[in-house]
Amino acid sequence: METSTYRTIQPPFTLKFHEMSKKELRAYFKWFQEITPERIGELDSRVKSSPGFENWQPDLTPRSVDVLGRWFVSQIETRPRTRAEITEFKVQPSFPIERSGVELTNRTFSLAMDIGMYLGQVFLKNHPSLKWDQPLGSKRDIDYGQPVLVGFHGGKVPLNPVGLIVTLAYGLRDNTRTGESLRELYEIWSKSLH
Repeated sequence: METSTYRTIQPPFTLKFHEMSKKELRAYFKWFQEITPERIGELDSRVKSSPGFENWQPDLTPRSVDVLGRWFVSQIETRPRTRAEITEFKVQPSFPIERSGVELTNRTFSLAMDIGMYLGQVFLKNHPSLKWDQPLGSKRDIDYGQPVLVGFHGGKVPLNPVGLIVTLAYGLRDNTRTGESLRELYEIWSKSLH
């Protein structure tokens, strides 16, 4: 797997959205919008430098999402969880879920963020009724302070593209998702608009 040319994203924020002030959150939202074209360019370069994906076109079509999903599978990297991460899990209330002993790498999280930005643009191009928004109402909102697309399910359910791709990355790590899952997710959300 090639890793030489990819520059991981470096947000000038903590990304602890529930702890950030509304002023910081608004600045993050503005930064997210402004950095998206640059990050899509970075993603484009990274994908095309991978053998077998040299002809990928970031043309914002659903077909481009197909290829991107298959490419992403080969990019998932993990590292052992730190003692602090393991301790934090032990302190949290018990949930009936098994926790993996490995975590995604910063590079994988960065790629997930870039792919989430790209996916957001694919949705916007193919479904002009959608728009970016930022929920700042309740800190209990899982997407509080994060860029979301609104207009799905009659305007009732927002989509957090970056969160969706991070979740997909965990599924790819655990082999519960495949390279086709990205396109499947795109189709499921697109159908909710009709």
